[in-house]
Amino acid sequence: MNSSLPPLAERLRPSNIREFIGQEHLTGENGILRRILDSGSIPSMIFWGPPGTGKTTLANIIANQANAQFFKLNAINAGVKDIREVIQKAKGLQRCVLFIDEIHRFNKSQQDALLGAVEKGLIRLIGATTENPSFELNNALLSRCQVYTLNPFGEEELLELLDKALTKDAELSKKDIVLKEYNALLSISSGDGRKLLNLLELVVDASPSQTIELTDDYVRGIATKQTLNFDRAGDIHYEIASAFIKSIRGGDPDAALYYMARMIEGGEDPKFIARRIIISASEDIGNANPTALVIANECFRAIEVVGWPEGRIILAQAVTYLACSPKSNAAYKAINQAQKVVRETGNLPIPLHLRGAYTKLDRELGHGAGYLYPHDYQGNFVKQDYLPESLKGTKFYYPEGNAREEEFRKRLWEWWGQ
Repeated sequence: MNSSLPPLAERLRPSNIREFIGQEHLTGENGILRRILDSGSIPSMIFWGPPGTGKTTLANIIANQANAQFFKLNAINAGVKDIREVIQKAKGLQRCVLFIDEIHRFNKSQQDALLGAVEKGLIRLIGATTENPSFELNNALLSRCQVYTLNPFGEEELLELLDKALTKDAELSKKDIVLKEYNALLSISSGDGRKLLNLLELVVDASPSQTIELTDDYVRGIATKQTLNFDRAGDIHYEIASAFIKSIRGGDPDAALYYMARMIEGGEDPKFIARRIIISASEDIGNANPTALVIANECFRAIEVVGWPEGRIILAQAVTYLACSPKSNAAYKAINQAQKVVRETGNLPIPLHLRGAYTKLDRELGHGAGYLYPHDYQGNFVKQDYLPESLKGTKFYYPEGNAREEEFRKRLWEWWGQ
């Protein structure tokens, strides 16, 4: 195939909302984006979803249909200077859309540089992120944007993309392509439309023949040879992240390092990895070794300070420490059970002796009366009821048999006799 041509995914990029495949909750007849385009009033917005689900395409379509000048920045290599240059250009334009890919990589000062122009309507910001905006964007910027969630492509949508590629693309039409099996194409792409089209183009280019039969074995054979190159596209592979966490949980530092290396070589955001280390430290290790959470948090902070590529060493230290730590999910199970009880029982009355006696009326109602202050007693403990009456004696937290939680278990037995 002609190497000077843009990639298949780019050649098939739709120019209007009606050609767009997928995200029916946003782009369908009653979808919010369809209504926004019909109204002609474009708000600033954040598209949150996995790679290859149409975030960039939708930004292009919105700018095109709104007759707006389209500027694109990537947060990996753009800075405050680039933002200011776009804002300056926007001052002479009637409508301007600034699309920022991977906006979660912008730091606070870079995000703050957008605020004035967004608030005044000088630019319509469209940010794309694979990470939860609530964690990655500051509140000031987030409050000025609508957040829309994009979902991975389903099987029907991926098959529709395949059909469009095989029937509409001029370059692929030059070959006699027979789609005999498609399971490998769908499973490898994992709901990522761009990945699907890149893989299709890859396996077609790999054949010197004008007639190509696409079977699962043929696709897997070609894809296996290109796995690392494919991963370096920056795709987030949730299946690898899952294997990574399960290896830590299972106490296998070698497997955990392997899957982390897969993510690193695939271009994964180091903070994505560090966040999952923090979650694992609490969910899988918990009070069996509380220091694990301290190390995990410091790992995240160190990544921000040290940067890359040295940050991989810090990640490796944290991962091996967690994998080799004793494990307990007692805290995880405890909060799950507590939330379940709250959902089932609603807002039960708080015992009077635990309520704050802040006003004269509070005291007249008996708030705080009979409360026993533990520090006034030997060992800083005194037995009294804390749960609502109907939940008296309920237990959520069951310390496990590791050395640290065994201490907790003995102490709780001494205090409560259970």
